[in-house]
Amino acid sequence: MIEQATNVRIRSAQVIKVFLHLEPVPFNQGFYAVDLNLFLDVCLDVFTPQAPCPTIVHGVCMTNKRVILFGSECNVKMFTSGCQSEDPDVEMSTGKVLPKATCQVSEPIGLSAKICDRPPQGSDICTRIPESVSSLYGTEFDYTGCHAIYATIGLFTIVQLVRTVPLLVPTYEFCVPEKECPPTTDSPREMFSRIDFPTSDFFPPNVADACAKDANAEIHSKK
Repeated sequence: MIEQATNVRIRSAQVIKVFLHLEPVPFNQGFYAVDLNLFLDVCLDVFTPQAPCPTIVHGVCMTNKRVILFGSECNVKMFTSGCQSEDPDVEMSTGKVLPKATCQVSEPIGLSAKICDRPPQGSDICTRIPESVSSLYGTEFDYTGCHAIYATIGLFTIVQLVRTVPLLVPTYEFCVPEKECPPTTDSPREMFSRIDFPTSDFFPPNVADACAKDANAEIHSKK
């Protein structure tokens, strides 16, 4: 139908699936590159000379995006129950636990669509539509046509790196005294209120701390 179409108009778009791939950035400790492959279901009005009214057609639109984020480092190995052996949570070269990448997407906004010539066979992104996405349509996609639809879609995303961080909560033993004690102004609450909260022990180092650590290490190496 696209081969005989004279014009198309985008009606709506919906995110089907987002594949995320995480890998460390070379020569930048604590930074990770996140590659996102987004697949969207696009609803179009297809106008043909033979039909007085447009025909509604659904198709798959694919787009890629790469972001670089700071995820800090973890020098321990973590093992949890229920994980499969092929779960890529550990970097194979160093054995370090990698952070997990998450992506939040808003409702897409269909802006425009147009009919264009299909790119050469080697550069056609439609040939890389995974089976998990194409199976949702219940039929095979036609890659033999000479034309393709290029859609412009507005989409807001939030990409994050999350990491499991243990929380160490300080506790103090307390028991009821068996004999009478002289009164004192240092109550347990007052004593506890004077203790600074160990914030730096709860979270991995941030970007500024990592840069300061590298700078100090460089200064000591020069000495």
